[in-house]
Amino acid sequence: MREDMEQRACDLAVYIIENRTTVRAAAKKFGISKSTVHKDLSERLQYLNRPLYLQVKQIMQINKAERHIRGGMATREKYRNQLTKCHEKED
Repeated sequence: MREDMEQRACDLAVYIIENRTTVRAAAKKFGISKSTVHKDLSERLQYLNRPLYLQVKQIMQINKAERHIRGGMATREKYRNQLTKCHEKED
């Protein structure tokens, strides 16, 4: 079991680095929870593969800094879609 967790942590890190994706997207791709991904990357990986940990840490910090922007864009798109559907019903 331990080897599986170590390999998973490395695989997750490589996936996030190569695709410059978020913890949520990696969790969906690997079929595990966000909590597991975050624990693997922020706690386990630093002891398993320090250089890989440092790379993925940078991407996670960028994602954290940008998350409020992504959330605002998602909300804007949600209301834009609702408005479009409302206008379609009127026609």
